[in-house]
This record gives sequence, C-alpha cells and structure tokens, in this order.
Amino acid sequence: MDRKLKVLIAGTGFAGQGHADAFRGAGAEVVGMVGRTDTVVRDVAAKMNIPYAGTDWQAALEVCQPDIVTIATPGGAHVAPIKQAIAFGCHVFCDKPMTHSGETAIELYQLAQQKGVKTAYAASFRYSPSVLHAKRLVSEGAIGEPTEVESISHFNLDRNIPFGWSHSKAAGGGRLNNNFTHSLSIVSSVIGGEIRKVVGDVRDDMGRAPIVEGVHNFMTRRDFIPKDLSDPALKWGRSDVEWSYTVLAHFQSNVTAKPVSVLFKHGGLVPRFADDHIVFYGTTGAIYLKGHYGSGQLSHFGADQKWTDLPLPQDIIDANPDVQGETEQCWHYLVREFVKDINGETVAPYPTFAEGSQYQQIIDLIRSSDCWTDVPSIGRLRK
Repeated sequence: MDRKLKVLIAGTGFAGQGHADAFRGAGAEVVGMVGRTDTVVRDVAAKMNIPYAGTDWQAALEVCQPDIVTIATPGGAHVAPIKQAIAFGCHVFCDKPMTHSGETAIELYQLAQQKGVKTAYAASFRYSPSVLHAKRLVSEGAIGEPTEVESISHFNLDRNIPFGWSHSKAAGGGRLNNNFTHSLSIVSSVIGGEIRKVVGDVRDDMGRAPIVEGVHNFMTRRDFIPKDLSDPALKWGRSDVEWSYTVLAHFQSNVTAKPVSVLFKHGGLVPRFADDHIVFYGTTGAIYLKGHYGSGQLSHFGADQKWTDLPLPQDIIDANPDVQGETEQCWHYLVREFVKDINGETVAPYPTFAEGSQYQQIIDLIRSSDCWTDVPSIGRLRK
C-alpha cells in the first residue's frame, strides 16, 4: 500500500493514547479520536496532535474514513462501536477484554469473518522479550516435552480505588478479563497449544468501592482515593466481579502428545511474599520467568540440575520496540505485526478475534463453574 493507513481511536485514556503512539510507530496516520466527554477528548487530541476529536462514533467513521479502528475503552463498551466499524469495512484492533460476554464476542468474531476485515486482540504480553525467548527455547526442546505450567501473581491492589468499570461485570471488569487474558495468551504462545479443558474458582474480596467523580484515566485512578473514607456523605458502589481466581486447565501442545497441566493463580487484593512468576516444566528441564507476565529474568533448569540465568538473544533485543513501558512495548509489537499483515506482508500468527472470542467463552465458563464435590465429614466417616 503506497499511502499511510488511517486510524481512528475509541478511548482517551492510557490505552487510547498508547494505541495512538503504537500505530504512529508502525507508520500509520492517526486521523481521529472519540471519547465520552467533549472537553476531555478535545484536550487529549490537541495534546497528541490528532486532527479530529468528537463524541459521536458513527459521525467520526464517516468524517475520518479510517482503514483501521482501535478500541481502547472498557470491555463493556466494545460491542456497538466494533459492530459499526465492521459494517464500515474497517480492520479492528481491540484491547482486552474483547467484550463483557462470550456471546457478544462470538457475534463480533463472526461479523468480522463475514465482512472479511482483519482483527487483532491485544492480549499482548506474549510479546515481551523474555516470553519470546521462552517460546523459542521450548520449540528448540530446552525442556523436553512440556508437562505442566504454573502462572502465579499477587497484585495487592488498593481496596479503595474509586468505583468504575473494573468493579462491574457488565462493563468488562474483573481480574479474569484484565489479568487472566494476558496469562492465557502467554501460555498458549509459549507451549504452542490451545486450551481444551478448564475448571476454576473465583472470589470477590472487594465488596464495595467509593464513588468519585472525575476519573478519566485508568492509570491515575489511585490519585482519586478519598482522603476521608469515613465521610458519611461518601457514596459507595457494589462490586460484582472476581478479584481473585484459581484456574486449572489442560492444554493440547503442538510439541507433546499428552495434555499439559496448567495452574493460573491470581490474587488481586493480596500482598506478594516472593516473586510473581511463570514456570514451564518439561520432561528434561524447566524455564522460570520472573514477574506476573513473565517479563523479567529468564532462568533455565537443565541437564546439570542447576538454575542458570540466560541472556536475551540479540535478535530478540533488536526486535523489541524502543519505547518506555512494558505494556507500551507489547502494544507496539502487536500493532507492527497487524499493520504489516494489512499491508500484505507475511507475519507470524498473532492473536485475533478468534482468540478473543474463545477467551471470553472460557471466562464465562470459569465464572459459572460449579466443580465442587462435597466431602463426607469426619463424624460421618466414623459412623
């Protein structure tokens, strides 16, 4: 394609601004931004030198005539603008979660397939350099055949973060939508497989959160925590989503005949004692990735029966986008692949609405899972 691809953005916060930078980094032209609040969207667009700013998505599509739209709003607000964009013939880049339910995610996937537009789903921490390194090592046989994986994280989030989309199932909130999606994508990418069976347990430890006006950017929400939480005039919103989860899954890997057992454990409100981590175990070794999304140091356990820190290969270093922030680097990487694909270049498979719709169905299954079996009490056994 000789001309630059034109991009229209839905969302003015951290993700919207990050997507704009990523598409510009990939050589596209950001032609417009749409937000809920007129003053906010005009201010952000002006600061980022985006020519069009507005609050009407359909009008923006007609005025800006984009090739690509990027959806950077909370998951509960994704369905309508994506439908409109697909009907307009736009390629769609969507941040996670894809939507608030498996049913709506399937509908969007099918609409995109019918229209023939390309899609990208930004469960994108699979592109952190250490995860890419782990993927290479597993494919080269560094741990033999994968047998099990554990993905453990503890975020210790403040319980008094102002009430918002993250507390609401209908708005696309919950830790499964906003943490598990990345972890699932990482495991799928590294072991080269697809989830086949799943069971899980979720827990809402939050209960309620203070309602505060003026929060527009997810990354600055802590700045709005009320100073006096005992103020009788303070209003509270009720959480209806999980803040902790435990998920057991079977993956069918491309490099082993037997299913790979995977444990995903996340505590959104609990403190960590040791490092968050992801570990890939195999028949002849293991790979340890430090950090909740495995973006820290990679260590390998091999034939010498010792853990050894391995340096990143130079080609992975060179391919890593030169931007600040892990989230931003991963957005840039995926956007680069997406733009290349739209322009007709050959790229490796990347997450699309196929993965996004499957992930939403999996989340629905976990939330509705009733896997418990009653155990006879000791008293009943003694009788």
